[in-house]
Amino acid sequence: MSGKKQFWTLRYIIINATYFAVYSGIHAYASVFLLEKGFSNTLIGITLALANILSVIFQPFVAGLIDKQGKLTNRNVSMASTALLLIGSVLLLLIKSGIVVIFIIFALIYMVQMVYQPIITAMYFEYEAAGCHIYYGLARGLGSAGFAVTSVFTGMAIGKFGVSILMILDIIFLSIALIVLFFFKKPAVKTEAAPSGEVAHNNLFNFIKTYPDFMLFVLGAVCFFFAHNAINDYMIQIITPLGGTEAQMGTAVFIAALLELPTMALIDKIMKKISVKNLLLISGTAFLIKTLLMLVAPNMVVVYISQAMQMFAYAVFSPAGAYFVNQTMARLDQVKGQAYINCSITLGGVFSSLVCGRLLDIKGPHFMLVISLAVTAIGLVIAFVALKLWRRKSSGCGNIEGKRS
Repeated sequence: MSGKKQFWTLRYIIINATYFAVYSGIHAYASVFLLEKGFSNTLIGITLALANILSVIFQPFVAGLIDKQGKLTNRNVSMASTALLLIGSVLLLLIKSGIVVIFIIFALIYMVQMVYQPIITAMYFEYEAAGCHIYYGLARGLGSAGFAVTSVFTGMAIGKFGVSILMILDIIFLSIALIVLFFFKKPAVKTEAAPSGEVAHNNLFNFIKTYPDFMLFVLGAVCFFFAHNAINDYMIQIITPLGGTEAQMGTAVFIAALLELPTMALIDKIMKKISVKNLLLISGTAFLIKTLLMLVAPNMVVVYISQAMQMFAYAVFSPAGAYFVNQTMARLDQVKGQAYINCSITLGGVFSSLVCGRLLDIKGPHFMLVISLAVTAIGLVIAFVALKLWRRKSSGCGNIEGKRS
């Protein structure tokens, strides 16, 4: 690995690792934090659903502004998002009570972080095109490792110091991220003009008309992330009947996140053997198996096995989805494409938050997982149809079959 590539990769690793370390505090431990603040399961569901709805609205909007290639760049948006998350974390640390205020602030920082996520991915492709060579799979995998280490540490720390430790850790990681982003400046190079006749499809309906099979796949992915978000957001409620604790929850999250690293680090080599289309179908199948194992788990051992399926589920979906966008979309639509892939995660979060919080209060975690399994199965069928249609329409005109653009 050349010195320059090491330098760019190292800084991109720190950006990913700090982002997902904060993601652990805001997302994986959302229920733990909000339950401690007096929220019911239903109110937690409403909070997370509102945050996800807002992020679904703002992700394509912000991406469209960035795609216009003006002053609002991937880096500038990343810095602004990090600053907003930092301010919100400080406020949540200082505010000790007041459900309405906590509801508003938590929903906003949850939303901002989801809007920020596809921008990190788009920034990689932007910098790569400018000659700042980065090992994306390694950086993204180490981002998951940052999530894993933080999650297991946080699970133990909450037992000793209380939920305030979540915001303290977020403040530390966000401060580091802001400093690194400030110095993560792309070299001054002449921006290559978009190909003649290429236009940005910033209107949702125009985008759907241009990429109908892609958007059908996004619908299928929404179903994958219904279960994914249900398991992540309500893990403590799922494992408590099995005798699980916050510390064991931290271990379960650690296992899932840590096992993402080898898959993501090797994704370039994997894509030389398996097409991106097939990788996306593999990931959908793994989401289904993961949910099934969680449903039938009689103890924490099977919960841990279910979490290990993450190496074939999200660990495959995240980089494969990113390359899928980069290899199939016009340059002026690529940031939006990354945003819509991320919208599948957030929309899954919307529906799981609205439905699963209520199901937990009425029927309990087992019934919630039954519904999640059914939704995931439907999503796998939709994704299969979408990718088959896409291949038939685009045969012979793309490099999606395992090649990197």
